[in-house]
Amino acid sequence: MEIKDILSKCDHTLLAPDATREQIFALCDDGIKYGVASVCIPASFVKEVKAKYGDSLKVCTVIGFPCGYSTKEAKCFEASDAVKNGADEIDMVINIGKVKDGEYDCVLDEIKAVKNACGGKLLKVIIETCLLTDGEKKEMCRVVSESGAEYIKTSTGFSKGGATFEDVELIVKNVAPGVKVKAAGGISSIEDAEKFIELGASRLGTSRVVKAAKERGI
Repeated sequence: MEIKDILSKCDHTLLAPDATREQIFALCDDGIKYGVASVCIPASFVKEVKAKYGDSLKVCTVIGFPCGYSTKEAKCFEASDAVKNGADEIDMVINIGKVKDGEYDCVLDEIKAVKNACGGKLLKVIIETCLLTDGEKKEMCRVVSESGAEYIKTSTGFSKGGATFEDVELIVKNVAPGVKVKAAGGISSIEDAEKFIELGASRLGTSRVVKAAKERGI
């Protein structure tokens, strides 16, 4: 697989709490140069990034991040505010505690509400696989499939583990046709990125694949 094809599936990400404007703009410059799918940035930078870069790159942001235990109403406000500020894509974190309590209908209702608040923009649902059993992962494949969200995403990258090949295989086998998979968290090499794509991931959340491309002189 050509590296440019791998890069075209990457959400080039900077979500560190101490990220500066200069670093965010550098991320965006690299995103344009390397032809990534989007840049994934904190919501507080969305408006000025869209003002500076316009439609030259897709802007993704996160809501309910990274723990997912905000109220449904708070997540809906975050989503609608981000879209108003120019976000093209929204990555939301589910309420993991409600999954642990088996309250799947409540989780489904929340995702549907956030999807509605996105105003037609693309929604990716982060299920934080490292905190779930295989049975819970399968149930969340069903829930996300029923929700209207376009993507199910493995991880925030802020918990105790990130994407694994095994989790992507499981998710691909259990989501409905048309629901796409985003692998995120800990993807550090071009080789691993290619493997995730071969297993069925349509997007990769990563801060390091562009760096790896730079190191190869691309």
